[in-house]
Formats: sequence, C-alpha cells, structure tokens
Amino acid sequence: MLMPKRTKHKKMFRGRMKGSANRGTTVAFGDYGLQALEPSWITNRQIEACRVGINRTFERSGKTFIRIFPDKPITSRPAGVRMGKGKGAVDGWVSVVKPGKIMFEVSEVTEELAKAALRKAAMKLPIRCKIVKRENGGDK
Repeated sequence: MLMPKRTKHKKMFRGRMKGSANRGTTVAFGDYGLQALEPSWITNRQIEACRVGINRTFERSGKTFIRIFPDKPITSRPAGVRMGKGKGAVDGWVSVVKPGKIMFEVSEVTEELAKAALRKAAMKLPIRCKIVKRENGGDK
C-alpha cells in the first residue's frame, strides 16, 4: 500500500475541499488520463485497486503513471468508545482530489485498450471521472 515513509506530524486536520484543482490538470506523462469531476478523498486501497485493474487490462504492455499520492493521515476511534479522550489513532492514508485533477495516465497502448483500462479504474473510485486525451501542444 502507498503511504509516506515519514511525516512531520502524526495527525492532520480534516481540511476543506472547496474549489477546483489548480495543478496537475493536464495529461503530462502519458497519452490518456483519468480526470476527476468531483472532490473526494481517495484512499491508498482505492489507488492500489485502480493500479492493479489497469495493469491486468494491459497484460504486460504499456505504462501506467499514478499522479496522486496518499499523504494525508485519517484517524478513527474504535467502535463503542465514548466521546472525548482525544483524537483517534491513524487508521489510513488518503489523497485529496479536487475536480480537474488527473489521477492516472497511461501510454504506449492503443486507444481502445487505454480507454478500457481507465474505465475499469474509474469503476473502482468513489467519484465521477472522465477519460481525457493528451493535447498536441505539449513537450512530447
């Protein structure tokens, strides 16, 4: 599972997800990308499920680029514990995704295979996504 090797602080505030993404909104590394249309937390398990689904669709061909990383700790208290007594222990890691963010990119495959793989990845995420194609104005 993806998680940071070390962090400055053990626990973090929940924060807000207002607005749209201002970085990582264009396809930079691959030919096709999966773009978020809603704000959400994407867990490390969901990212791993998407990665496995994409790689199984490719069958040892093509490249996958993961553009999000779960660097936000999420805490939870055990079930049946009364209120108070401080913040719970770290339970998992999430990546904050805002609308417009490119989450996954693929390259070196045909358009049909890329769309099939990204559609399979989108099914494993809790948000609406769209498949975008690289514009021909880039560096590559």
